[in-house]
Amino acid sequence: MKLIARPAYLEKLIGFKEKQLIKVITGIRRCGKSTLLEMYRQWLLEHGVGSDQIIAINFEDYDFYELRQAKLLHSYVKQRLRQGRTTYIFFDEVQHVENFAEVVDSLYIRAGVDLYITGSNAYMLSSQIATLLSGRYVEIPVLPLSFREYVDGRGAASNLAQKYSEYISWGSFPYVLDLEEWGQVSAYLSGIYDTVVVKDIVSRNKISDVLMLESVIRFLADNIGNALSMKKISDTMVTDGRKMDSKTVERYVAALCESFVLYRAMRYNIRGKQLLKTMEKYYLVDMGLRRVLLGSRSFDAGRILENVVYLELLRREPEVYVGKMDNLEVDFVVRNDQGLAYYQVAATVRSEDTLRRELASLQRIKDQYPKWILTLDEDPDADYDGIRRINALRWLLG
Repeated sequence: MKLIARPAYLEKLIGFKEKQLIKVITGIRRCGKSTLLEMYRQWLLEHGVGSDQIIAINFEDYDFYELRQAKLLHSYVKQRLRQGRTTYIFFDEVQHVENFAEVVDSLYIRAGVDLYITGSNAYMLSSQIATLLSGRYVEIPVLPLSFREYVDGRGAASNLAQKYSEYISWGSFPYVLDLEEWGQVSAYLSGIYDTVVVKDIVSRNKISDVLMLESVIRFLADNIGNALSMKKISDTMVTDGRKMDSKTVERYVAALCESFVLYRAMRYNIRGKQLLKTMEKYYLVDMGLRRVLLGSRSFDAGRILENVVYLELLRREPEVYVGKMDNLEVDFVVRNDQGLAYYQVAATVRSEDTLRRELASLQRIKDQYPKWILTLDEDPDADYDGIRRINALRWLLG
């Protein structure tokens, strides 16, 4: 498998090195968490850390099966701590360990321990576990490859449009770069999907009606970028002949978000500067998975671009919302240390009517924060009284 540099994530890990915090690396299965930690361990070795100072355990490796028992794991690690030097401990897929939070908490309070853990669902950050680790951890969420990382992995970026077409067709899971045809990619992505649904959603949440769950998944995949409520989803299911109440839908959607298949974007009232509690939007973690779920009807250039931009904003910014400005919508509002930034996303704005529509909501915002329109049009950049229109692919490259 190709090792693809992921400098943004690596810099975060380096920044938290030896900080008195448990580093919790989360993300969907096969997004590259284990490889990221492997690269970080290599960085440690190259910067003066001895191999005897590193304890790395992947709990999906059968060689460590017995260490899924909390007491045995604690004893194993305690015997290998280096006195007078920092010991770097890596627990990969730690959700397999019974009472893992108690083991982590016990190791955390020992002097000279720098602790990193990964998991493929949000169990470790549920209310009970978060209470146990309260104030002691920092979460580092990891997504599959960004467009920039994908381009770097593929090689020369001479034809960005072609690379983007591959990126949204085959998806962004790192191992996809080692495959040669869609049949292989489809089988690989189907395997990821089945594993996530069975292991991370159905088993953990004790869901008995798997077909109903999959109906909800396909509906959400088909409606990325649409404002939705739990009632709207349940009503659609009922119309299609599947009896389901909104509480069941809410439970399924929460499980999908906890397993990092789905990301929820809350609405932000720009004029009132407050979050709204209804009609959120949902975005899928990977466009290749969407193609597997929906087949040939999955292609919608505008909504796919919107999904890709949303995930890229999540990589770059701490808070990303869907904006509401009076009766109009701003695709994304970013809130950070510098204030706010606003983004509209469209496949093309070469039509005057489309351009006028995309500008309308941004023009109503009277503050001086940055305002952007991102499109796939290969046209020169433009400025409309402070609203900048640029090519989305160049923006994705950073």
